[in-house]
Amino acid sequence: MYIPAHFAAAPEALQNLLTSPGAANLITMTDQGLLATLLPFAFNPAVGEHGALQAHMARNNPQWSTAATGEALAIIQGPDDYITPSWYASKAEHGRVVPTWNYSTAHVYGELMIHDDAGWLAQHVRHLTGLHEKGRERPWSVDDAPEKFIAGQLRAIVGVELVISRIEAKEKLSQNRSAPDAEGVAAGLWAGGREASAAAVERVRGN
Repeated sequence: MYIPAHFAAAPEALQNLLTSPGAANLITMTDQGLLATLLPFAFNPAVGEHGALQAHMARNNPQWSTAATGEALAIIQGPDDYITPSWYASKAEHGRVVPTWNYSTAHVYGELMIHDDAGWLAQHVRHLTGLHEKGRERPWSVDDAPEKFIAGQLRAIVGVELVISRIEAKEKLSQNRSAPDAEGVAAGLWAGGREASAAAVERVRGN
């Protein structure tokens, strides 16, 4: 990934991308070319030297059984938004401004491990569900469904675990703009209901 120094993600920003409940595009090489699947994941820092991304996919998905040995890639995407030059204070000053796109992303590389056992899958699904149900007024639990039904669902999926070897992370959040321009971007995003992107711009500016 091309990462200019001023767009390099800080350690705390990378940690947030890894640990916030979300999904990542898992990309692997096969004999037929590249395959990709968007998967909800959970980060487990206790696996390997750098942790692991743990997920699952449908057993009928050929990606898990055809992935070649070697490096796999997961792409995690944080908030992203179009940035209009109309938000820049410098537009009124000299007009030498153009549109751009703000975003946060991490490219996570590692070895892909396959887990085809009910015990690993049951623990993983419970943990992943808990991450997303936490804080809800009436959180759903795996135990809310019939045991035989859940057993059948587990037989229909396969666990995938990306044991991390390296990470490239980038946050392009108006760091290259003046303080008035960045303030205008944050204000415009807030006004448009893009709270996550607005808060990210303010975070990197130390606001």
